[in-house]
Amino acid sequence: MTEPSKTPTTSWTPRIVAFFCNWCTYTAADLAGVSRMKHASNVRIIRLMCSGRVDPQFVLDALAKGADGVLIGGCHPNDCHYAEGNYKCLRRYELLQRMLADMGIESDRLRLEWISAAEGEKVKRVINEMVETVTRLGPLGIPQKFDAWDREMEDFAERIAAREAAAGGHAGHGTEPQTMEPAHV
Repeated sequence: MTEPSKTPTTSWTPRIVAFFCNWCTYTAADLAGVSRMKHASNVRIIRLMCSGRVDPQFVLDALAKGADGVLIGGCHPNDCHYAEGNYKCLRRYELLQRMLADMGIESDRLRLEWISAAEGEKVKRVINEMVETVTRLGPLGIPQKFDAWDREMEDFAERIAAREAAAGGHAGHGTEPQTMEPAHV
């Protein structure tokens, strides 16, 4: 299986999904906008009522559907509108970091920041840093990897079927060789 190039090309720009809590980080992003602060435009912000509502599946789905990085923004500790939502977010973030490491995905592709409603300048800085970091890492390319993974599984299934046929078909429970479905949906 060939790995996509980690060297950024001039025609490629990273796609980043940001999950921002409504009460602090999203409000700070709005402040940055009305204050005409310039930040990278290739970040798509999704507003959630609380960073504690960021389900790990949201992050995995974003990466599986073509995002090169994910940014999560929430209220500072002890300042959550929902009392403990940001602590729940922190636990999920740490879980996601371990999962992504197990999947071979660089930890810098996922970032968590505490940003209050008054920190428009911080939103600008964090977004620009995230884009710079992911640009340096290069494309993640998970959707393109699905084809290679599917071919790998098809080859594996063919080798098993050939081995069962060579053994006289007695290795399996049925007479038909088993085929494997692609792992993704």
